[in-house]
Parts: sequence; structure tokens; C-alpha cells
Amino acid sequence: MSASLTAVGVFGGTFDPIHYGHLRTAFELLQALRLAEMRFVPAAVPPHRGPPRVAAEARLSMVLAGIAGQPGFVADDRELRRAGPSYTVDTLGELRRELPDRALCLVVGMDAFLGLPTWHRWRELLELAHVVVAHRPGWQAPDAGVLGELLGERRSHRVADLHEQPSGRIFVHAVTQLEISSSGLRELVGSGGDPRYLTPDAVRDVIRDNGCYLRNT
Repeated sequence: MSASLTAVGVFGGTFDPIHYGHLRTAFELLQALRLAEMRFVPAAVPPHRGPPRVAAEARLSMVLAGIAGQPGFVADDRELRRAGPSYTVDTLGELRRELPDRALCLVVGMDAFLGLPTWHRWRELLELAHVVVAHRPGWQAPDAGVLGELLGERRSHRVADLHEQPSGRIFVHAVTQLEISSSGLRELVGSGGDPRYLTPDAVRDVIRDNGCYLRNT
């Protein structure tokens, strides 16, 4: 396939809450991979962790607040509207049906990539999308085992491959790693701390106005 396809990034997570670590990663990939847009997809029922601390509506409000004003950033609430576990393969299947002429780029961190074989119907992911692995500088991708074999077969070092094919490639890209975690933010707010400069002020306002993460809620 030689024609260029418009590539769309798919960035899932609980975003409980969204913070500058998420946003900077998404921004760098949007630019480096020349994506038409980056879709933030909050999970309703994450399969690999406990339930989110706050309700879906508040987390979606935080995502909308966090991405406001950035061209190419889009909130996608399909997993919040879908019953059952928020399986990524189901989300990608829906997007593939809706966007048959687009390349899809699923964004995961290196830690998530290392756990990929535990994901629901994980081998189908590359039939539906490319996998973009965002990692901190200095980290090494696996060179053995099932993931090492998969990288040997599917890894690309060309951004153009993400636009010339609709799915099927693995692209590993180093991004700026900000040492911010959602769990750390929840603990900070729960202890009466201020999350300013860790998350956008608009997200901070949603946290304050909704009483998110307070220990008596």
C-alpha cells in the first residue's frame, strides 16, 4: 500500500486524574508521528486494575478540561458508554469500523507493552491498529520471548509506515518522562495538598469543584 493514510492516535487509560505526564506524551507523539488527532479514551471498567477512584463523568470532565485548546486533542467517551470491561480490542474494533480509511495508532507505555500478552484477545490488536510504545530514554525493548519475536516481525523505524499501512506495525518512540502519577496526585489531594503545576489549572479546578479524591468522599 503506497497511498498515505491519515493516522489517528488512540490513548487509553483511566485518567484518574489526567496530568501533565499524559498530556506531554500525547503532545510529543502527535507531533513526532504527524498524527491528525490524538483521541483520549477514558476507561469505564479497566481490566487490569481496580475501579477508578471517581465516577466516569468527573474523569471525562477532567480530560475535556485538560485537552481544551490543543488542536488535535480529542476526547472519546465510547468506553464510558459501553457496558462491561473496557477491552482495548473492542474499542479498536469500533474505531476501525468507523474509520476504515484511517491508520490507527494505539499508544501504550513500555510497562503496558511488556504486559501485552495478558490483554484480552491481544493478538488481534495489530490487525486493527499499529502499536506505538512510548518509553523513557534509556529503556530497552525486549529482544527475546513472544514480545521479542513480535518486535522482530513487526517493528518499524519509519514514521511513514504508520501512514502507509492501516495497522500491523510496532513503533517504539522515546518521550519526555515526567515523574507524575495519577496515584500520587490522588494521595496529594487526599492529604489536603495542591496539585498545581502537576496538572493543568482547568483540571485542578474540576478536582476542587467536584471534591475529587478527598478522603471523606
